[in-house]
Amino acid sequence: MRVQVNGAPHHLEEGCGLDHLLAELGLAGTRIAVELNEAVVPASRHAKTYLAAGDRIEIVHAIGGG
Repeated sequence: MRVQVNGAPHHLEEGCGLDHLLAELGLAGTRIAVELNEAVVPASRHAKTYLAAGDRIEIVHAIGGG
């Protein structure tokens, strides 16, 4: 299936979870924020969130500072 990740097309197996995508991108366990179809997905829900064709995922890295 085809999804968009940060505006670029990305191909995944049907029924993949958000956690699978993050692992595939090398982002598992990193400090990131994820938005799925304009809704923020808390880290506690990554493993329980499944993707569908046409989904739009935005991923940003959390940066600390002050």
